[in-house]
Amino acid sequence: MIEVGGAFAGSIALRAADDGHWLEHFYLDPDLQGRGIGTAVLRHELLLADQKGFVVRLNVLQGSPARRLYERHGFSVDREDSIDLFMVRSPDAAL
Repeated sequence: MIEVGGAFAGSIALRAADDGHWLEHFYLDPDLQGRGIGTAVLRHELLLADQKGFVVRLNVLQGSPARRLYERHGFSVDREDSIDLFMVRSPDAAL
């Protein structure tokens, strides 16, 4: 759960996998987007993954502006299909 000012602002979920973690759900209230909150939450979660040496994977819709956020945090495209981009980030990726 993500809280801002004591109120629900969004959520993030990572699922353990054989080779690291999947970032499966990352939602932030659209009224709060663009204020650095998502960046701070993602940076925190990736720091924890880095400390444990975990690879983090995710998928994002083709054309989603979220792709830029993930690329800024060291994710790169692993593969893609007509709907999704599948991205991966190793623990040594620069934040």
